[in-house]
Amino acid sequence: MKALVNGIILAEYGELHGAALLFDERIRGIVGADQTEGLEQIDAGGLYICPGLVDMHIHGYWGEDISDGREEGLRKMAKGVLQNGVTSFLPTTMTVSRDEILDAFQLIRCMMPVSRTEAFDGSEILGCHAEGPFINPARKGAQSEDHILPPQADLILDNQDVVRIVTMAPEMPGALDFIRQVTDQTDVLISIGHTSASYDQAMAAIRAGARHVTHLFNAMTGLNHRDPGVVGAALGSPVSCELIADGFHIHPGLFSFLHQAKGDKLVLITDCTRAGGLPDGEYTLGGQPIFVKGIECRLADGTIAGSVLHLNDAVRNLYQHGGVTRLQAVHAASLSPARAIGADKHKGSILAGKDADLVLMNDSFEIAAVYVRGVRKYIREA
Repeated sequence: MKALVNGIILAEYGELHGAALLFDERIRGIVGADQTEGLEQIDAGGLYICPGLVDMHIHGYWGEDISDGREEGLRKMAKGVLQNGVTSFLPTTMTVSRDEILDAFQLIRCMMPVSRTEAFDGSEILGCHAEGPFINPARKGAQSEDHILPPQADLILDNQDVVRIVTMAPEMPGALDFIRQVTDQTDVLISIGHTSASYDQAMAAIRAGARHVTHLFNAMTGLNHRDPGVVGAALGSPVSCELIADGFHIHPGLFSFLHQAKGDKLVLITDCTRAGGLPDGEYTLGGQPIFVKGIECRLADGTIAGSVLHLNDAVRNLYQHGGVTRLQAVHAASLSPARAIGADKHKGSILAGKDADLVLMNDSFEIAAVYVRGVRKYIREA
């Protein structure tokens, strides 16, 4: 057993000073700093000891994209996001062809157990977020209209061992039956997104079983006092909501309001593309060229196309602009997404019995070291 000492522990129920965190592959407890005799001690150097971050919506990183269906690409993604404090994630497919989606599902299926091994040098793969193909062409954003399909429950039912979330438009023909069938027969989280649904249609989807909203405000009907839209339904219902907190997709002035409205159901995501971690330039997303400049990713016609956001930067942005505590900001990218996908028994917070997914970060949210299931898999070079 190991002991992390000389750090500030962001435990599930509060910030602890002068304590030590005991762990092997799991978190074994928190004790006084003077109770670690005989254990291997790791000096945290005064840094914050945080739960590992969970990215439940990320398409790619370091030039790779899960929709490419390449094992080498998925391994590279998993290794790359470690430097951002991400210890587990859901590779997120796009509206590409059905065959490409199935190939990506199969790759993820094969890599999930591999990612849980000590030898794997990346973040753990928890399953897949299928963003589409059951979306509304009018709100497709950077998705390909050519591959949009009507809701087909069999695609999800046959792959429920892999798919943890499916983003879909509830106003499309057959969508409510799809939601009822999938939620009745699986634990897959239905998320409302890429949708032109009215408030009433969104509420009907929530009553049918939808429990999540994909990148709130983006690619959906907005909030109006006479037409509340999907945003109004999301804010007024007990559903979890994704926030791309890069300061571009949503103005930082709304962060505080959103946290007050949603509390622990506000989930930070990146929606990162293959351009993540790389310089400005031209890349691709779902087979379409995208152009990256600073924090902006766009198609040639100016349509917003994902992000290059790092999840630890999203945490920092929420902390700086959201009127929240450091622990609340971290939990928005750890415990909240873990709860949303039903992984919080093992992931998302520092609590005895959970996996020892741990991150050391400084007060600027820069990552110094990352542990996955108790194994150090990243350390920042001096």
